[in-house]
Formats: sequence, C-alpha cells, structure tokens
Amino acid sequence: MDLSIAAILLQDGVSTGAIYALLALAMVLVFSVTRVMLVSQGDFVAYGALSMAAMQAGSIPPTVWLLCGLGAACLLVETIDEARARLAGTASPAPWRRLGGAALRYLGYPLALALVMRGLPMASVPILGQVLLTLLLVVPIGPMLYRLAFRPLAESSTLVLLFVAVAVHFVMVGLGLVMFGAEGSRTRLFTDASFQLGSVLVTGQSAAIVGVSLALIGALYFFFERTLSGKALRATASNRTGARLMGIGTTHAGYLAFAVAATIGALSGILIAPITTMYYESGLLIGMKGFVAAIIGGLASYPLAAGGAVLVGLLESFSAFWASAYREVIVFTLILPVLLWRSLAAPPTEESED
Repeated sequence: MDLSIAAILLQDGVSTGAIYALLALAMVLVFSVTRVMLVSQGDFVAYGALSMAAMQAGSIPPTVWLLCGLGAACLLVETIDEARARLAGTASPAPWRRLGGAALRYLGYPLALALVMRGLPMASVPILGQVLLTLLLVVPIGPMLYRLAFRPLAESSTLVLLFVAVAVHFVMVGLGLVMFGAEGSRTRLFTDASFQLGSVLVTGQSAAIVGVSLALIGALYFFFERTLSGKALRATASNRTGARLMGIGTTHAGYLAFAVAATIGALSGILIAPITTMYYESGLLIGMKGFVAAIIGGLASYPLAAGGAVLVGLLESFSAFWASAYREVIVFTLILPVLLWRSLAAPPTEESED
C-alpha cells in the first residue's frame, strides 16, 4: 500500500468516523438523560436517507403517514391518561385545553405537513428544501417514540428499558420494509466539486460530511454550555433525582434528548445517502458502530466517544482494504479490549446483602 492509497483510506475513514461520532454522541446523550440504550438510533439514519431518496424520486415519502399514525397513537395515550387522572381526582385545571394542544401537536402538524408535501413537486424541490422537509418528517418521530414506548417506563430498570429499545428497533425495521421496500436507494451528491490537498484528491461530498459533522458538534457544545435547555439536559444526565428536586422537568428532558437524537440520526442519513446505498435495515449496522464508539467513551464522555468514532471509521476503512471479508468482525472486536480494560479499571464494589 503506497501513500496515495493510504491517503484515500484515511479520507474515507475520517468521513465515516465523523458520522459515527454524531451517532455516538446521540447515544451517550440519550443514555445519560433517560438510561435508554437507543438501539434504534441507526433507524433514524435509514429513515432520513430513504425519505430524502423518495423525494428525489418524485414521490411523497411514506414517513409522513407513519408520522400521522404515531401522532394519533400519542393523542390516544394522552386522552387515556387524562381520563385516568380525572377519575383519580388529579386532572389538570383545563383538560380540554391540554388535549386541544396535544391534538394540534400530534395530529395537526403531521396532517399539515402531508398537505404541504402533496402540493409540492417533490423532485423539483431544491436540495436544501428536501433536507428541511426530511428533518421535519423524521425529527418528530423521536419524541413520539419516547411518549409511546419509554415515558411510561421511565422509572423501570435499565434492563427493561433495553428490552423495550430492542423491541422498538424491530418495529421500526419492519415498518421500514413496509414503507420503503427491500430495494436500496441513494440520493444525489450535494456537490460534484473536488480539490487537491497535496497529493490527495478530496471530494466535496467528503468535505461536506466532515464540515457539517464538525459544525453540528460545535452546535451541540454551544447548546449544552450556553442554553437553558442544554444545561437542564446536563443536570438531568448528572443527577436525575437532584434535577427533579431543583424543578427541572425530567420528562421534558427525555423528549428533548430523543428530539436531538432523531435530528442527529436524520442528518447523518442525509449526509451518507449520496455515498452509500441505504436499505431499510442498514441502520442497525451503522448504529452499532456508533455504539462501539459510545462504549469507548464509557457511555458518559462525549470527547472519548467522538475520538472512538474516528478510530472506528479508520479501522473500518483500512480493514476493508486489507481484509474486506472480515471488516465488520475486526470493527466489532474492538469492543472486547475496551470492555476488558473498563472492567479492570473500575473500582471494586461489594454486593449488598438483603
């Protein structure tokens, strides 16, 4: 392998590592705030990529009908909860106003978005408009999933939440097959430009992936450090009970964490769809590589998770050149020494006797 090939592999590894870094950060965030290991993080990637591919094919993405169905289910759950609270004598002072707001949020928004998309020539919408429509479609799925699957079990053990997360993943994969079919799809490149960096030809798409990923990581840093909502998320991640005692709504923090995770997933899918053929089940493999990076960060450290993601991307790129048949095995084997090191480095704990 000469230097030119090594440079190409390095470019590919850094660009894919940037995507894995975003997914790892989202997983660390969701786990820190809600204790949910978001197995379906990769499904947001697949939904984002395939929804945008459907637009570029000239059709309305079926994701909009999924959004309407999830919204109807959320509204039904809100109505049942309000009825139970009324029977228990703990109903809110203005239940109809609350249910009206829920109806507008859960049903009004998806239906309005569906009407707007029916009136647009999907294939002729500029690419930035397609990106915006894709985000408007996929991002609300995150908070809706939290409302339906995880909020009722917010106080359950981590193992129970993991089982629910796996079940949600399988449901999303099945729905993806129904909505998008078994055929793979790609989207158009954001740019055909390329430039010379020394002896390496850097494609504009790779530069766009790295640039957008860095910008998004910077935006997340600003969000967590400078905004009230970001500080509330950090407080909830640090001490859930203490945050509740200080008046921070941990339920709202869960909604916000899932919204951020869905945003990151959808953007990641949009970024990699031009260079990777995406299938309805592609999210699992992509999400698991982000999970490996999150494990390197101990599901707690954002910088370590981002660094681990770049390491995963580079390892995947170079192993694809040396031993392409064992690429996935090599990548996932990385988790074994990390787990061993963390188990040895962790302080010993004594089991408590009942």
